Amino acid sequence: MEYCLTLVIQCLSLLLILSSTTSLSKTIHKIPRLTPFYASILRQRDSSSSATQVLLSPDFRTYYYDQTLDHFNYRSQSYDTFKQRYIVNSKFWGGAQFNSPIFAWLGAETPIDYDPIGVGFLTDNAPGFKALLVYIEHRYYGESIPFGNMEEALRKETIRGYLNSAQALADYAELLLYIKNTYSAQDSPIIVVGGSYGGMLASWFRLKYPHIALGALASSAPIFYFDNITPQNGYYSVVTKDFREVSESCYQTIKQSWSIIDTIASQSNGLSILSRKFNLCQDLTSSWELKSYLNSIYAEAAQYDGPPKYPVTEVCGGIDGAPKGADILDRIHAGVVSRRGNQSCYSRLYTGIDISGWRWQTCSEMVIPIGRDSGDTMFYPAPFDLQQFSQYCINLFHVPPRPHWITTYYGGHDIKLALSKFGNNIIFSNGLRDPYSSGGVLENISDTILAVSTRNGSHCLDLLGKRETDPDWLTEQRKTEVEIIQRWITNYYADLQALKK
Repeated sequence: MEYCLTLVIQCLSLLLILSSTTSLSKTIHKIPRLTPFYASILRQRDSSSSATQVLLSPDFRTYYYDQTLDHFNYRSQSYDTFKQRYIVNSKFWGGAQFNSPIFAWLGAETPIDYDPIGVGFLTDNAPGFKALLVYIEHRYYGESIPFGNMEEALRKETIRGYLNSAQALADYAELLLYIKNTYSAQDSPIIVVGGSYGGMLASWFRLKYPHIALGALASSAPIFYFDNITPQNGYYSVVTKDFREVSESCYQTIKQSWSIIDTIASQSNGLSILSRKFNLCQDLTSSWELKSYLNSIYAEAAQYDGPPKYPVTEVCGGIDGAPKGADILDRIHAGVVSRRGNQSCYSRLYTGIDISGWRWQTCSEMVIPIGRDSGDTMFYPAPFDLQQFSQYCINLFHVPPRPHWITTYYGGHDIKLALSKFGNNIIFSNGLRDPYSSGGVLENISDTILAVSTRNGSHCLDLLGKRETDPDWLTEQRKTEVEIIQRWITNYYADLQALKK
């Protein structure tokens, strides 16, 4: 985890969530992963032959809660339990006698091993708030998998259906009430925090469980990227804008490269030529594989285009700085080398990373229709086709996705009108260089549901720990978020005191 371990996220190598060996999958557009710290695992594995064990300080203690399998049914199987992992840091907590707050990190679609390190925003601000820090792992990820391993859980149709956002939110509710009881902290206010998919969970948790969480910080949460609220090309339009703002020549080179790749690939030995030109560890079997690999590099660079390295600038620096006379594909490869470093060969695949859980979530309720038509971005056409995507999911899981369920259950359409009267205490933070910001909340919904954004920010950048080299705009963004949270807690204490009188 390069960015988690160096306190700056920059690399999310977007996996082909919808990849398979069938020809159908090669026409389906991928849904980039949402989690803020997943990139760091990939980057670490990119630079090391084996994953390094995460060593947390003794301040972080790991526990396991006997979590209910099914919160919404009363069949015998619903009462089964599984071990849900959570981590607690009580070093800075002021204690229950002072009703000191609880900051709860809502885990997303990866293990929480790195989250206490990666979410520096919490450890930076815990002393000032005298907060208890709690990190909860999402069901079916990491060590919180019911009935064995993920492969077994997803193979059984009677079990995999329990992997969904509503069950996850209910997990968090049950566990947070348990923590309040364990620490005799019934009057301690809870602030839930999440990034990306976890940010969506944080905002939804505040709406669904307002009696448990006083407020929510939802970073880079694209809650509008469902049910065609956001145009499908929103994500890649921002990627294109990011590259074009850095370098017009870089943008033009990338835009021209796709047809050249297809032309070379159509030759009798074209795939071998492309495999050698890009120094790939695995031989190509189609031009789509190379284009998808490059697509991921550019999207990752834009999604995490933050200080100090600014990945888009890295890629374009390599492309524009290629030796004089280099052809377009040589310049493209120079951009890859600039971003990924000098390697003996470059892998298009990342091994050892289990994506099956997120694949199921995107094939059930988390249907994010990201795509683009011909000519509206710097990329090759890859429109999102719901019918085709549904068939893919049927082939894989024997059930079609439910593309309208998220907006039915949590809302989305006309959300300002809906939430302005009853919702409150949510911060939606975004960096506008993050492609997912195209599906985020960028304007205040009410006086208490607030949008905090920065023009130069990237995906979940505000959640990382502060550094001396942070630009002023990032420092100010975090300061604004802290001031809002402090206001929530101050008002809560006043209301609590008045109620007890």
